[in-house]
Amino acid sequence: MDNLFEKSEQPKSLAYMPLARRVSPRTIDELIGQDAILGPGKALRRAIETDCLTSLILWGPPGTGKTALARIIARHTQSFFEPINAVTSNVRELRTVLEKARMRLQREKRRTILFIDEIHRFNRSQQDALLPDVEMGHVILIGVTTENPYFSIVSPLLSRSQIFRFESLNEESIFQILQKALQHPQNGFQDCEITFDDEALRFLARYGEGDARRALNALELAILTAKENNKKIHIDTALVQDCVSEKLLHYDKTGDEHYDIASAFIKSIRGSHPDAALYWMARMLEAGEPPRFLARRLCIAAAEDIGNADPMALIVAVSAWQATEFIGMPEARIILAQAVTYLACAPKSNASYLAIEKAMEMVKSQTTVPVPQALRDTHYRGAEMLGHGVGYQYPHDAEEGYIPQDYGLQRGIFYQPLPRGMEKTFLERLKHCSEMDQQLEKEQKEHNE
Repeated sequence: MDNLFEKSEQPKSLAYMPLARRVSPRTIDELIGQDAILGPGKALRRAIETDCLTSLILWGPPGTGKTALARIIARHTQSFFEPINAVTSNVRELRTVLEKARMRLQREKRRTILFIDEIHRFNRSQQDALLPDVEMGHVILIGVTTENPYFSIVSPLLSRSQIFRFESLNEESIFQILQKALQHPQNGFQDCEITFDDEALRFLARYGEGDARRALNALELAILTAKENNKKIHIDTALVQDCVSEKLLHYDKTGDEHYDIASAFIKSIRGSHPDAALYWMARMLEAGEPPRFLARRLCIAAAEDIGNADPMALIVAVSAWQATEFIGMPEARIILAQAVTYLACAPKSNASYLAIEKAMEMVKSQTTVPVPQALRDTHYRGAEMLGHGVGYQYPHDAEEGYIPQDYGLQRGIFYQPLPRGMEKTFLERLKHCSEMDQQLEKEQKEHNE
């Protein structure tokens, strides 16, 4: 097949390719670790095997097999396979490719599969340029991205494509990939006898953290730097440990991982799990997330998830924010840790959050409630002549600090305290006020009768 993928596989150039590329799978059966979407009987596998693909978006972390699958498709399809890279391409090149695809379909009755690596790097105008030809079926799009396509790809293109998510590979899958790489006929080390300790490959499988390419790169470095003994190389744990780089943190401060870890952080606080909350916070801090972002999230969590079950939570969160601002990292991590553990261990109530949501919805969707005359402002000349403040009773004059009167709305339609922490006291207090309201209403009714 005359395309870049096939050209790059000529034996002459294999020697210059990284090990991960030399041992790339050539069939679906050789692709390890994505059984959820490529296992026997799965829709995507059937579509590839029967060569009846529709437009696809392959989304997932690096080193999980997305581009490898595209190469497999290129090798097996009867369609013309046209690969481009969004990093180096432009609208002019894209339009030329699309024009050739239309001519090929018209003259040869042959479909074109347009493979776009890093499709999230295309801007909106470049993505929009694809729409007419994808819509008319002139090309079948296969886009590969490490970014969440719902954020990085325009909606019209998403609606015309099937989205398949590739998951990070587990340790066992990467271990199998490493084993197969050492036995692969084109791994580039046929002139050496390579033996290995299972624990060394297990170490690399853990080091890869879901990314097979990263593990294979470390394995290749270990082989290249190992001391040969009569063309024999032994891979042990000490050797591979010496070849790995600093631990890779899968985190993008503006991408999908940012939102996922921030979500896990907040949900761990909400779920009263201080250890998980500290771990997710440590992940963000170690990856360079500004402490200010975490401090803001703590303030929101204190009000939304703890609320009046422990009013001190918000004070602690705000204090942590202020202290973080003038202390900075690395010491700010200690202050944030104190706030995180306090919030995670505090009793939880979202009653305040639910109350404001209900109130906002009522304001937007229902008839405006007029301010009762007794509650209206009296701090200007003539207000009393308008009846403002007439009949208002000052609650502090009462022994209990409460006097039943009209505040414009029924009690309990928004804020419903939960029997947790300090809010349990609020619940009892409001229940008593409600009973006083009912008693006054009963007395007024009896008086009118």
